Amino acid sequence: MNTTNTLIDQLFKAGAHFGFSKSRRHPSVSAYLFGTKAGTDIFDLERTSKLIDDAAAFLKTAGEEGKTVLFVSTKVEVSDLVRAMADRANMPYVTNRWIGGILTNFSEIKKRLARLAMLKDQAATGELERKYTKKERLMLGREVEKLEFNFGGIARIERTPDVVVVVDPRHDVVAVTEAKYAKIPVVAIMCSDCDVAMVSKPVLANDSHRESVRTILTILTDAFMEGRTHFVPKTPKAPERHSAAA
Repeated sequence: MNTTNTLIDQLFKAGAHFGFSKSRRHPSVSAYLFGTKAGTDIFDLERTSKLIDDAAAFLKTAGEEGKTVLFVSTKVEVSDLVRAMADRANMPYVTNRWIGGILTNFSEIKKRLARLAMLKDQAATGELERKYTKKERLMLGREVEKLEFNFGGIARIERTPDVVVVVDPRHDVVAVTEAKYAKIPVVAIMCSDCDVAMVSKPVLANDSHRESVRTILTILTDAFMEGRTHFVPKTPKAPERHSAAA
């Protein structure tokens, strides 16, 4: 059995071929469908497997070039899977709530990240105990919890990411819209209710079944991580030395 047939078999077993009802279909996905059964759209898994290969090759190259990939999904059904994959790849993620401006107004987001880092550092060193009353510490603790909830997954990034990987771009449309505005390529696992034109590298498959998402996201993450093993950081150039004038 060749690699393509193996992948198609994996996708079929994971339920990746099931779209939504025909009434929910976005016109842009028609070319990726095999047909409709009992009112439910069925994806052409041969086409899907080629989309996965294309997206995986793109992410492998991104890894080789040392690019930062932001994993995104605030969809309850799969957000924990997305976070787990981001952790595997040691990449940032947003899985609780998308805060507007992460991709289009990062200078403001950095201020909140700096605030979070400062409060956590002060808590670790005992400075909060020394400087604030019990009531003030309670309020600051709540602030840290809120900042951690909203920004914990991106706390270590210093600039906007180079690529966004999202599960269900319709659910996280604000993130995808920001990425498009910022000209950041988007790799998306997306079902039949999504607009293919919104993303750079679409992967048409069921984006709600956990096994469907797990199967595809694992392949994409593995490709990025494989590329990352070949990344060679550039060595800063040493300053030129000028000989003293004779």
